Amino acid sequence: MYIKICGLSTPETLTAAVQAGADAVGFLLAPGYARTVSPEQVRELLPLVPDGIETVCVFRNQPLDVVLDGARAAGVQTVQLHGHEPDSDVDALERDGFGTLRAFSAEAFAALPPAKREFWANRRLLLDAVNPGEGVPFDPALLHGGHPEGFWLLAGGLTPDNVAGLIGRLRPTGVDVSSGVEERRGVKSVRLIEEFIAAVRARSAND
Repeated sequence: MYIKICGLSTPETLTAAVQAGADAVGFLLAPGYARTVSPEQVRELLPLVPDGIETVCVFRNQPLDVVLDGARAAGVQTVQLHGHEPDSDVDALERDGFGTLRAFSAEAFAALPPAKREFWANRRLLLDAVNPGEGVPFDPALLHGGHPEGFWLLAGGLTPDNVAGLIGRLRPTGVDVSSGVEERRGVKSVRLIEEFIAAVRARSAND
């Protein structure tokens, strides 16, 4: 089970995520949020991330040139688009050498026509709540039309207490958490990061 800890901003919490066994660490480069950091801050933190752990910058409804410049300046491997960006932005990022992760609300993904689902079948997706970062899970019934066919991360309202049950019900490739491991909005908790990863690993061990 792939685990991404997102919205990181300090050496202490980044190190906690790495040492607890995260597969990926994420940094928010969209402006105006409690978890927003700069590309320069990300680059200063990256030496704490060992080889083999994916580094991700998250953008939301920003122009492609801003996304490319920010991701290059930060020095990350992967770009996560978490807004209403056109499909062509994903292609452009991949041509520039970045891995991509495309976020949809579960409701938006469920409404995709078959041709669009086929377009995303071989790309990595993240399914989130309607209002990302608010700590509220989406209704699993929204996926009545089927889960993504390939790699996909479950996000939205996950916590150390509920993640195991939601994994069992929805069977994602992995999970992504931000607000669910915070002691207060925008401030990550080392203890909650460790508890979240332990809960996911324990659930995976029982499969």
